[in-house]
Amino acid sequence: MIHLLLGFFIALAVGLTGVGGGSFTVPALLLIVGLPAGEAVGTAFVFAGVLRLIAAPFYLLGRQVHSRYFRLLLKGAVPGLVLGMYALHSLAGHEGSPWVVILLGLLLAASSSVTFVPRMQNPKFARKNARWLPWLAFPIGVESGFSSAGAGALGTVLLLNYSEMTPPQVVGTDLVFGLVLAIIGGAVHWGFGSVSTAVLLQLLAGGVPGVVVGCLLTRHLPAQRLKAVVAVIAICAGLQLVWSGTRSLVTERAANTGTLTGKTRNRQPVVLFSPAVKPGLVAESILETK
Repeated sequence: MIHLLLGFFIALAVGLTGVGGGSFTVPALLLIVGLPAGEAVGTAFVFAGVLRLIAAPFYLLGRQVHSRYFRLLLKGAVPGLVLGMYALHSLAGHEGSPWVVILLGLLLAASSSVTFVPRMQNPKFARKNARWLPWLAFPIGVESGFSSAGAGALGTVLLLNYSEMTPPQVVGTDLVFGLVLAIIGGAVHWGFGSVSTAVLLQLLAGGVPGVVVGCLLTRHLPAQRLKAVVAVIAICAGLQLVWSGTRSLVTERAANTGTLTGKTRNRQPVVLFSPAVKPGLVAESILETK
């Protein structure tokens, strides 16, 4: 039941704001479900892809997708996405590595914090400097590939501050942009075998109705305020991941230190020859050590 509720509320946020597919799903899968880092990101990719696939027609039919900016963003983000996914796959070789969990938490908190940076708006930037959009989208792709987050939060911030589009167009363009990244990322992670099918199906059981409700309510609720709430929760989730990973790392090191100390204390010296010791005692010492 908890998986159904998680899927519903995450999907509701995605349908309303286009943000939250990776920012919510990864921490939930790591901290609540207990999946390893690589498997959590892979499952979140596929889950977010299905949600955006359902939500995209609502924005496409309303002509709220800027096709030119969409293509330019993909041009830079796709190479970064592939790079980020292979970096995650390499670092997550040891399941549940605390370092991977800490890094995921830092990325989630940092990407969500961008929402609260005072806007340095330049609505004419994208129109006059369109050639820079692929370069700005490249790091978004890297982070999305590594943590499955960023395409929503960073993409929305970029388009809101540096393009002439209206907020509904920004949400629609960024949602379809995130859909393509999620499809590519989900396919690669599926090939890696880092997708939990059982958990994914349970999330989708609650997520499909949630994203439909979110899309239907998007015209009646203030999306900007909802994005702020999403960002705050994502920051808290990221910090929780950092704390959890750090605690696991400290516990692991303490356990390793205790094991080494115990082995050192249990070692008994083997006396091979000493003029002051009788041969019988030497033999008994050797047998006891063995």
